[in-house]
Amino acid sequence: MAQATDDLANQVVQLNSARKLVLGDAAFYPQIISGILPIVGAHARLELRRWGADFLAETFSSPMLATAQKEQLAQNVLQSIQETLQLPETDSAVLQSLVQTVASLYPLVFRHIVNHPEDAHSWEKMNTIKQEILKRMDSFSCPVKICCVKFLQRVVQVQTPGLIADPRRPDQNETSLAILPRGHTVLMIPHLEAEASGLLDRLLAVFQEESSDALLVNATLNCLAPLIRTRQSIANKIINTVLDFYPAKHVQPPFTPTVRVSVKSMERTARALLINVIKKNPSHPMLGKMQVYIERLMQSRLEVTEDASRKRGLPTEPTDGLDTAKRARLDAMTPPVLQIPPLPPGPATFDKLFTLTQDIGLSSFDVKQLPPDLVVKIAVPLLAQVNQSMLTQAVDAVRNRYETVTKEQNLARIKQQQQQQPQPVATADEDDDYEPEYQPMDVAEKDSEDVGAFEPEVPDVQAELVSLGPFVLPQPPPLSEDEAGEVGRSAVSRVFSMINMAETSSAPAKAKTQQLGFTRLAGSNFDRDAWVLLLTRLATRAPAGLESGDKLAKGQSSRRQPISDSIRETLYRYILEDFRGRLNITITWLNEEWYNDRIQMRAAASARDEEDNDDDEEAVVSIHYDTWVLRLLDGILPYLDSRDIKVLVRFLSEIPEVTVDITQRVASLAKDPERVNLCVQALMYLIMFRPPAREMCLNTLEDVYQTYEESRPAAGKVLAKWRPQQTQPVEPATNGAVDAAPPAAQAEAQASAATE
Repeated sequence: MAQATDDLANQVVQLNSARKLVLGDAAFYPQIISGILPIVGAHARLELRRWGADFLAETFSSPMLATAQKEQLAQNVLQSIQETLQLPETDSAVLQSLVQTVASLYPLVFRHIVNHPEDAHSWEKMNTIKQEILKRMDSFSCPVKICCVKFLQRVVQVQTPGLIADPRRPDQNETSLAILPRGHTVLMIPHLEAEASGLLDRLLAVFQEESSDALLVNATLNCLAPLIRTRQSIANKIINTVLDFYPAKHVQPPFTPTVRVSVKSMERTARALLINVIKKNPSHPMLGKMQVYIERLMQSRLEVTEDASRKRGLPTEPTDGLDTAKRARLDAMTPPVLQIPPLPPGPATFDKLFTLTQDIGLSSFDVKQLPPDLVVKIAVPLLAQVNQSMLTQAVDAVRNRYETVTKEQNLARIKQQQQQQPQPVATADEDDDYEPEYQPMDVAEKDSEDVGAFEPEVPDVQAELVSLGPFVLPQPPPLSEDEAGEVGRSAVSRVFSMINMAETSSAPAKAKTQQLGFTRLAGSNFDRDAWVLLLTRLATRAPAGLESGDKLAKGQSSRRQPISDSIRETLYRYILEDFRGRLNITITWLNEEWYNDRIQMRAAASARDEEDNDDDEEAVVSIHYDTWVLRLLDGILPYLDSRDIKVLVRFLSEIPEVTVDITQRVASLAKDPERVNLCVQALMYLIMFRPPAREMCLNTLEDVYQTYEESRPAAGKVLAKWRPQQTQPVEPATNGAVDAAPPAAQAEAQASAATE
């Protein structure tokens, strides 16, 4: 017997040495596994079986071992695991490790069978092991059941369709039904999906039982998170099941502290699961239901258990020293009475008002000599130990002192006013002979008498203030043109800083329920759009009608540009810093410019019609839209690539007017062979959805078709629909090329039609 024990100890020592070896270098795993399988097999001693099961679980979950090597080693250990599970094994440690090993092996064997359908024998072994675990799962102890929950989750995850990240590299994709080809000789997709659905129902059955084990519920909730994240086909089913689960309803009395802790742990795990789902997908369709469920769990205080363990309520009789008779009957100690000294004579000060002690040393001590931090350290502990009854008495004493002092001061002021009253009365008696022409009514006389009675109560200080006269601030010195321009530019820079602050703010923007267009208030909200709109209107509408005068005085002072042009230049640079993310600002600005140009042109036309001025006296209208839209296009187009079709199409579709110059800028993209499709698609969108600019864009597209050979496959399809006669390429030197180009008059007509 002793010899057998020594042999077992030696074997364990050798096995531990082998484990240290593979932990140091994963390349030894194949050799070690093939060597230890006969030693730790189904017929070995319990200690060796435990060591072998732990080692296998550690091996197939180790990140140091490559997946390809794990897939090869899986074929060698299936037979040993099958033989061990078919024995009447009752040791929980062995069963836990074996189930964990099978959970790690299942995706590896599945992928191996997908790639090698001829190895059906391995899949039969895995099916046998799976059926053995599912058959004995209900009879296992709780630790083994938790491992079985992980195994069920892994089977459902493998036998459910997942996402294909990269079809060109199937070895990098997740193991799921998505990698299984149709018509596989061993794996049948309908059978696997049906089995996965049944196992998912069995996994979720723990939430529908009348009494649930907190350990199993928490383990199941933790295993559901990967399924919700990676398997969209079953995510809603899992979430609905969790939303129907309330831990407080799945417990039975007696409500011991252990039961309460279990319920709280289940609530916390369910809440953490749903919060994680919301963080991963903030726009989840079931977001509202999950938030309501989380709030209900957070507000839940186990009402069922509280009713059973709730203590009696607070007594209704006073317990703060007011009911002295009852305290006397109960032989209770009455709270001490604070001795309040009378207020010292002399003028009342705050020092005397709040001094309630008769100790001369305390009352004469200057607290200002102590540093503030020391005062805080002393005051906080003292306030925590203050007797509530004595504090109430002290506050009442200070209040009574303050009311007494206030009444005395009021009486003294009234006596002083009464002593000053005889002087105005004597002057009134001397003027009794004066009778004004207008005699007021009796009621008015009564009112005037009442007002006169209260006049002496007004302090004399007010009369002195009135005699000083009004105070007027001096006018500031006038600003020069350069100073005014500098102040305006500094204001613009501050507004741009507000835009940057609004962009970096983490507060969520409120949803806009109404878009008011050009008539909306620029400062209705303090978000980025409001500041941008304010800037654009400062640049466009504020200087409206003043630019003609600026042009007349251009020869006098042209050192600094106007404030409106400064704002436009700053907006231009700000947009080009991130034109993709600030496309909304670009569109808002160009719409404001176009709108302002049209309003100014209409006002100038009406002024000419009314005044009938000569051509030399006509007001000059500055047009800014054409200039800045071309500058923006020149700044954006060099940085566009073939993936920016949405950016370019949105820009061209939402600007208020498309001109010939704009279409020519878009046509310049065809010079780059990689951006030919970008040019053709943008022009095709304008042809289809902007009828006023259709002919203009067709002419441009026809020019691109005949100039750039790379554009003919894409442009030919568009021209075949809208201009079938121009789909054949024409040499640039022939007359056909000249005839294909529209004359200048036709181009102007098309531009005016696009404007209308």
